[in-house]
Amino acid sequence: MKNKITNGLNQNKIVLSFVLLCINLLQAQKHNTIRGNVYHSGNPIKQAVITLEPSGKTIFTDFNGFFSFSELPNGNYTISVTNMGYKNYIQQIVLNGNHNKSLHIDLEAGIDLNEVSVNSKTSTKNNPETLIKAQYSAMPVIIIDRKTIELMGSRRLDEILKEQTGIAVVNNISGGARSVGVQMQGFGSEYIMVLIDGQPMMGRNNGNFDLSRISVSNIERIEIIKGASSSLYGSEALGGTINIITRHGVIDPQLQASLSYGSLNIVDATLEGETPFSNNKGTANIAANYYRTDGFNTNSKYIQGTTSPPYDNYSLQGRSRYQLNENSYLNFSGRYGLRRSFMQKDFGLGHISGDNQDEQDLNLSLSFDHKFKSNLKSISRYYLTHYTADMSVAWQESNNSVSQDVFKQTLHRLEQQFSFSHNNTYQLVGGIGGSIENMNDDALTGVNSLQTFFSYLQGEWTPIQKLKAVGGLRYDHTNNFGGRLNPSFGLQYFITPKITFKAGIGTGFKAPDFKTNYLVFYNSSSNYLVIGNAVLAPTLQQLQDDGQISEIRQYVLNQTAGNLQAEKSTSYNAGIILEPSKKFKAEGNIFYHKITNQINSIQVATGANNRIIYTYQNLPKAVNKGFEIGLKLSPIKNLEISAGYQYLIAQDLSVKDSIRAGKWPYSQNIHDPATGNSYKPRPKDYWGIENRSRHMANTAIFYRYEPWKMSASVRVNFRGKYPFGDRNGNQFIDKYDLFVKEYWLTNASIEKRLLKDHLSIRFTADNIFNYTDPLMPGQPGRILLGGLSYRFFKDL
Repeated sequence: MKNKITNGLNQNKIVLSFVLLCINLLQAQKHNTIRGNVYHSGNPIKQAVITLEPSGKTIFTDFNGFFSFSELPNGNYTISVTNMGYKNYIQQIVLNGNHNKSLHIDLEAGIDLNEVSVNSKTSTKNNPETLIKAQYSAMPVIIIDRKTIELMGSRRLDEILKEQTGIAVVNNISGGARSVGVQMQGFGSEYIMVLIDGQPMMGRNNGNFDLSRISVSNIERIEIIKGASSSLYGSEALGGTINIITRHGVIDPQLQASLSYGSLNIVDATLEGETPFSNNKGTANIAANYYRTDGFNTNSKYIQGTTSPPYDNYSLQGRSRYQLNENSYLNFSGRYGLRRSFMQKDFGLGHISGDNQDEQDLNLSLSFDHKFKSNLKSISRYYLTHYTADMSVAWQESNNSVSQDVFKQTLHRLEQQFSFSHNNTYQLVGGIGGSIENMNDDALTGVNSLQTFFSYLQGEWTPIQKLKAVGGLRYDHTNNFGGRLNPSFGLQYFITPKITFKAGIGTGFKAPDFKTNYLVFYNSSSNYLVIGNAVLAPTLQQLQDDGQISEIRQYVLNQTAGNLQAEKSTSYNAGIILEPSKKFKAEGNIFYHKITNQINSIQVATGANNRIIYTYQNLPKAVNKGFEIGLKLSPIKNLEISAGYQYLIAQDLSVKDSIRAGKWPYSQNIHDPATGNSYKPRPKDYWGIENRSRHMANTAIFYRYEPWKMSASVRVNFRGKYPFGDRNGNQFIDKYDLFVKEYWLTNASIEKRLLKDHLSIRFTADNIFNYTDPLMPGQPGRILLGGLSYRFFKDL
């Protein structure tokens, strides 16, 4: 069956590639043309990025600062110009006849921070498949553009994100479920919604969405919202969102092929193509990527094999947009991903375990957008996603199966959006929709489909010139947990032209998922069992009847069984943006996230052979709080220096309350192994939640030297120590427990362009000083890569 599927996919790839090569043979009909030159103080600017919306077409200026968009149909357009060391430029253009539009654009020296406020004037390309814009969030937003991604030389999405302020990448590697998830301002991966072109990605291992499944090829930009974003994106965005916008729009046919090879036998091969078709009414983009690695071992002293598995990753994604008439467009996008991996573990006890994991995910989206008037727009959209994971564990000597789990997840989603604007005074975007989600898992029994309904309304208002406000309201309803209303509000006040104050508040909501309620999962390598909350009582009873239970913590069972509630979060944010000169910007933010009913694991019983049995419970109250600082400096042309720092406190406040009240198990004495002394715990002895660092920092230098056509970057990332686990058995983290040490990671990249920018040679070095830690099984040592990239395009 798998061979048939693979053969079918190969045939589809061949057909799509053939179509991509053939459609550029269609004859183009000339329409309007937009051309012009980009200058600064009378001097032409070369390699400036010119973007035309809503087509999404992107080109670069030549050595004379010249650019040209041709064969454009009538309509309203927005042209934006970006270049390192200069402020972004935006202009609206109306084309209503076969004529040329000539522009003279003079850029102003200055810089724009990646972190933008709720309604900043920073230019961002719109995603044509949604009317929701990141700047409508009341929470802080980070924009990572394609140029930054290229300068970093990164290969997978997790490598991009772990270099951003306030974001950490964490690993979950055990018993066939291994993934690279993201942590943001203290929120774990299970609270961060990952979207592609505004649509949610499915498929999580133990709550983590594996970011390393996604290649950065074909990514136009990444929008990151920190804090509760349920009012924009739905109930799963309790801690924030990561929205990946893929490339769309093209003016001329072009093709790019790239290949990188290096440490761990890493191979990263990408083929991208894009072309207009049907008299330039339509555009098509397609990208295929193959990535493989041998994996690595960060604990070779005790483990033979790998701590991070070898794998092969295949992905194919594409996007097409067709103009039906002057005011209507049809959009289609799709993505297919396949990962196959095998991991072997030898603990030196005569038993070697090996586990296989095959993951497949398919995402399809079809949308129709129409402009009724210049200020009224509509988008109708259908979205389908399907995820399959086949995980199995076996003892290698006997080939006896230990466990096998086949997990399938399918989501159908319909949505209707509207937007309305009025004379730049206010803008509104609203929507209504619903989804049906089904799961088919060998370990899930008696599970029905999850049905959701949602509606929302967001608005931006400028009552006076110095004040902008944004507010929203979203209602989500699920068939098993009822409804929840999530409001948000933010404002931005321009105190002076160089000082801006911003503040925001947003709420989040997350209902327990299928696995939290129904999954019964056994981890053979760590000898523990996890029982979903909804099936806890009958499963424990069955195990007890079979003689598999030695002890049940009855008070935990009575408190938890069948009582799991939805989680709620309220996020507060306030900050100041300073721009004392055109070459320097600084931003500072304080944040406070209050979480009630946070879901956490707890031991409910002990099984035969000392097997630990866990279930899930709600924590009454938890908090993530701290502050962030971001700086960006451009002392000379084409040089940018940035730095960021985050201080974070992430604690379960109920632990502090229990310590203060002397409640068991938090009333147990703290033991100092160095002195042998023990003492009664105090609230201040509680350090916080596992895997959260108090201190995180990063700095980056990007430089482009045009005479040599070279670009280079050096990035340094710091993460302070963080708790790994409770070593002294008092059920909470204190300073005597097991911590991962603080560490620094240094990365660098250099690129040289040749043959009129057709050929690029790149060299990247990650973790230059080869830092590893056995407690960090997913952090590889030094990675050196060399690569070539060739672009086939028509010279200007």
